[in-house]
Amino acid sequence: MFLKIEDLMVKDVITVKPEETVWEAVELMNRQEIGCLVILENEKAVGIVTERDILARVVLGSKHPMKTKISEIMTRSLVVGKPDMEIMDAARLMFKRGIKKLPVVEGGRLVGLVTLTDLVYSQEILVEMVRALEKLSLEKAPKRLVKVVDHFHRIIGISQDPVKMKPSNTAT
Repeated sequence: MFLKIEDLMVKDVITVKPEETVWEAVELMNRQEIGCLVILENEKAVGIVTERDILARVVLGSKHPMKTKISEIMTRSLVVGKPDMEIMDAARLMFKRGIKKLPVVEGGRLVGLVTLTDLVYSQEILVEMVRALEKLSLEKAPKRLVKVVDHFHRIIGISQDPVKMKPSNTAT
């Protein structure tokens, strides 16, 4: 029997409403020691905001966090999983879409959240991940994905040419 997302997911997902400010969201993220928030509207997941979103869209965008609403910076094209999804299918989806956080939805309601780190740490996924990583070209991958893959390589002891591991179009 294969592990399902529901076996690994966090069930008590911290959420915010779209009309809350970035400042309020950051305070909540710091208080809860988390890296993302799922945005709920009428009990439906409508977006996600991560630390990276805040850095890229607020800090680098020179927006005021006390005036900027979450709805202005959240990622609206939400990629979601289902509780009965096998973890390998979730990992493939996350690698394909270049995401590290996957809200889990059932019957239109948010029921959990699983991260790429959660999946990497699950033992069942190791063998399959090795096979997938051997085929994966990271030359044009987002730097954040390269970091996760590099960490995974260190855990399982794969050595690869560091030039191939480094994205060609990003600064270090």
